[in-house]
Amino acid sequence: FPHLSNVTESFGAAISSLNAVHLTDTVIHRSKRMMLDTLGVGLLGTSTAVFSKALQYSQFFKSVERSSVWGGSGMTLPPQYAAFVNGIAVHSMDFDDTWHPATHPSGAVLPALLALSETLPTQPSGLDLLLAFNAGIEVQGRLMRFSKEAHNIPRRFHPPAVVGVMGSAAASAKLLALSPAQCVHSLAIAASSAGAPMANAATQTKPLHTGNAARRGLEAAKLALLGLEGSQAILDLESGFGVFYSDYSPSELPGTNVGCGGGFRWVLEEQDVAIKRFPAHLGMHWVVDAALAARAKLGASGEPDLCKVQKVVLRVPPSRYIDCPFPAMEHQARHSFQFNACSALLDNQVSVNSFSGPQIDRPALRELLAKVRVENPQDNHPSFDKMYCEVTVEMEHGESVTARCNTFYGHWRKPLSQEDLVGKFEANASTVLSQEAVERVVDVIGNIEKCPDCTVLRSYLQMSRPTTHLFREHHG
Repeated sequence: FPHLSNVTESFGAAISSLNAVHLTDTVIHRSKRMMLDTLGVGLLGTSTAVFSKALQYSQFFKSVERSSVWGGSGMTLPPQYAAFVNGIAVHSMDFDDTWHPATHPSGAVLPALLALSETLPTQPSGLDLLLAFNAGIEVQGRLMRFSKEAHNIPRRFHPPAVVGVMGSAAASAKLLALSPAQCVHSLAIAASSAGAPMANAATQTKPLHTGNAARRGLEAAKLALLGLEGSQAILDLESGFGVFYSDYSPSELPGTNVGCGGGFRWVLEEQDVAIKRFPAHLGMHWVVDAALAARAKLGASGEPDLCKVQKVVLRVPPSRYIDCPFPAMEHQARHSFQFNACSALLDNQVSVNSFSGPQIDRPALRELLAKVRVENPQDNHPSFDKMYCEVTVEMEHGESVTARCNTFYGHWRKPLSQEDLVGKFEANASTVLSQEAVERVVDVIGNIEKCPDCTVLRSYLQMSRPTTHLFREHHG
């Protein structure tokens, strides 16, 4: 496009022209943390029922091109289905990164890129992968800033299904080295696969939003490569990407010409992501930290007797889909302020195992849940940048304690240390990979910008533990 006249064309031009010179130290550091965390939660997610069902379905399809299933010990699928199942694995336990405005940015992008990279005639370098990944993250960040509505906890559409598929398309287009016009068409094609209702949150279908975003974005870029076209104003129009927001106000993406006053600056440079410590909706991390602090006050003189709790009050922002008083299954429990507060009070922690059936169904938890009341103070806004959580525990003998969390550990204002982030990855990945593979993946991602090609990363992601790997138990 010789004369950039609209928002969509500016995005196509920027995606196509971004190069490694644009990557700053901060963006490289943050995106490598995101990639490592995404691989870890994806590997752990291969143990879930939703992943198992998606894999079983995807194995019906055959193609000449094949891409790896993470942790699959040689298992491959057609590339779009590898992106699909690996994307599902990433979000299957709601353990993946969360951004502001609200979305899970990495799960739609990294599975698509790794699946696509295996099909290319020349293997991309680690730096190519890193650049394409950041192109996909950047597009999501820019699109969410076109709406004030997007800054709040979502009510209608699940964001990975809206902006995630656009990020996957942008990243895939970048890895394919598409022209500006082809990048525009990639976004236009992807937009026709965007959108998923929030009613499917807290169900097994929610992880499909991320898997579909990864798959459909990859397909959009491949179709654009073949010459398929879509609206060249898809990001400009209310009837285009604007359908997802009531207050849509798009703006052009600044130019990426280095040294020419283009003004380009990464969104990730300004806004880091949150990395979760346990597998649940991000809002749960505030309520858990507040509950743990309240428990510590109760137990100042010894282990608190929680049988004598009379009432628990949670002061949280209003959001219907994470207000679940008596969750009956794991996906509901991951989206329940009440469950997570009570688990923290009972166990002095919330972990991967907190969401198992026996933990959800135990009588002590059910008794405590019946004593919970939820309040929505007017000053508690449903935004991951502004919300807080306060927990008050009242005991039968009159004692009452209150604790408040404004920023949990792992939030972008209080990021996980590198040691704790690597520790999370190692704990998650070691459920599937050999110890050697776990260590090698940490090393490869830590030096991804120096890696000559992506083949080595793929080989380590296939080095499963010989005796405990879940694929063999479920799929032969």
